Amino acid sequence: MEQIIKIFSDYAWGGLPLVLLLIGGGFYLLILSRFLPFRYIGHAIQVLRGKYDNPDDPGEISHFKALTTALSSTIGMGNIAGVAAAISLGGPGAMFWMWVSAIVGMSTKFFTSSLAVMFRGKDSNGDLQGGPMYFITEGLGKSWKPLAIMFSVFGLIGALPVVNVNQLTQAVNDILLKPNGIEVGLKSNLILSLILVSLTSVIILGGLKRISNAASKLVPAMVLLYFALVLFVLISNYQVVPKYFMMIFSDAFAANNFKGEPFLGGVVGALILLGIRRGAFSNEAGIGTAPMAHGATKTAEPIREGLVAMLGPAIDTLVVCTLTALAILVTGVWQTTEDNGVSLTASAFSESMPIYGKYLLMVCVAVFSISSLFSYSYYGSKCLSFLIGADKKHYYNYIYILSIVLAVTTPFSVMLNLIDGVFALMAIPTMLSTIILAPKVLKEAKAYFKRLEA
Repeated sequence: MEQIIKIFSDYAWGGLPLVLLLIGGGFYLLILSRFLPFRYIGHAIQVLRGKYDNPDDPGEISHFKALTTALSSTIGMGNIAGVAAAISLGGPGAMFWMWVSAIVGMSTKFFTSSLAVMFRGKDSNGDLQGGPMYFITEGLGKSWKPLAIMFSVFGLIGALPVVNVNQLTQAVNDILLKPNGIEVGLKSNLILSLILVSLTSVIILGGLKRISNAASKLVPAMVLLYFALVLFVLISNYQVVPKYFMMIFSDAFAANNFKGEPFLGGVVGALILLGIRRGAFSNEAGIGTAPMAHGATKTAEPIREGLVAMLGPAIDTLVVCTLTALAILVTGVWQTTEDNGVSLTASAFSESMPIYGKYLLMVCVAVFSISSLFSYSYYGSKCLSFLIGADKKHYYNYIYILSIVLAVTTPFSVMLNLIDGVFALMAIPTMLSTIILAPKVLKEAKAYFKRLEA
């Protein structure tokens, strides 16, 4: 099974067309909009702070809660385990390509999330909904529905929290249980899965409002705590920070430390693919998950939500992933240990904070993982609602809870490859429809900024 899933993931990501669709498509959107998202970062922050909130606007949650709900899924194990996996396989240069993915991803998020509000549809209950499946059918017409079905089918798997749960289990085992002489095995893993199931059930069965309330409290706190911890690691190793920061650029094309298979005959090509793949896993730009949260925003102005959504990849990859990468690089653990995923990041923290570092990371990992569990369940239930009706969407929660039990007993590489491969297939309908509908977003943006000036 492990081999089959690896072949599936490599096949999904192995072709140049997907790289062109995600990065080339995002770059095309960036040029087409004349860097519009970047020119209005100040306005995006004003919108996020609630300056333009109107309680009478259609939707369910505020701009801030929409962003934190989207971030609670993206700022998760992709930032801790995903970055560690990228560096252990590709060295410092992998981070550069994650940055490229994020910068291009900011433009992609602007377009996809603007579309999620522009072309909201109604589910079988008559409630307003947003997301790629709705902007495909509402924006492109019913003849494009197979593309929307494709997104929703793969979204059912892509929304499973298996990587987060798997890495949280690994962190609990390596940081808390093994060092204290507690035997790790199927029994301890199942106990942990039952605790997670109990915690998750309380939140996800309460619907989007309870999920967004939990996320809006957890996300800012966890980012600040993680920022403070990594800052301590960097200050402790301040002499080598410039060296490794420059190495991210120098190794981006040299690929001196790359340990993977060549891509299209070249090691640099494989390194670029690795960075883009890990970047997509981390910030999910172009995949289509975040527009489902942003589509529920209480606003009558699609462009406002697009600008708020654009901040996601900047916070997620340019800030949080960079912090993780530098912590791993400056402590040297990427060269001195065979650890991978969250265990590699834990080694970096232990190197600078020998007694309590790994326990503080454990707090971050727990909050990162558990907050991700909440928002992913919402995404999956929206996909099921689109496919078989809103009255049956609650069935997804039971599949979701079962997947938590499965994830604690499965190797990390299997879970990562499964979600990687499915994300690649979710990106196809999301990016194709976004590129086709992009001129409509630009037309709406032009009208919006004209109204704003007036």
